[in-house]
Amino acid sequence: MSALGTVYGVILNVQGALEALGDAVNTAPYKAPPKAPVLYIKPANTFLPGGGPVGAPDGVEELEVQPTLGLVFGRTASRVSEADALDYVSGFLPVIDVTVPHASVYRPAIRQRCRDGFLPYGAVAAPTRGAVDVRVQINGQDAGGFSTGDLVRPIARLIADVTDFITLSPGDVLLVGLGVGSPRAKIGDQVTATLSGVGDVSCTIVPEAQIEERAA
Repeated sequence: MSALGTVYGVILNVQGALEALGDAVNTAPYKAPPKAPVLYIKPANTFLPGGGPVGAPDGVEELEVQPTLGLVFGRTASRVSEADALDYVSGFLPVIDVTVPHASVYRPAIRQRCRDGFLPYGAVAAPTRGAVDVRVQINGQDAGGFSTGDLVRPIARLIADVTDFITLSPGDVLLVGLGVGSPRAKIGDQVTATLSGVGDVSCTIVPEAQIEERAA
């Protein structure tokens, strides 16, 4: 596949994820649940095509490893209707969204979400209209996931809402959401995201210094 464009992620878009925050969503600074998609960006330095070793920073014992579905856009999407939204998607992408654990979902988590290699992804598959089961295994054991049938904003609605204020270009990717809970992997763990009808991608957690030594 050609190089990815901008990758946008969405939090609080899986049923139960918002409820899991409890009263925190009603306190400062927002004082209410979100009324629009809550987005973040995974920049190009995070891209790890085909998977591989992911570096845990010095002093970090575990990394969050969230499986998710990426929507790859095949043409420019701006203010698209919900009815036409899926016509703009050219492919589905299996993704592991890696993050250094952090307490706040409101502060821009650049240091935690945007480290080198923190977005392993697999091969692009043809889009499907049915629900996709998104799971993650750590050392072969199921560690959680979700179904795209459980999205607060289903795929077509999510695309319509996001493109209402962001123009998505060919090659851009929209990650549909993160599951309830935070699967965590330690150094030495093998992580695999498996998406029904889409494919899979794997990575291994290693010390960040080990990757730096290889690159030197």
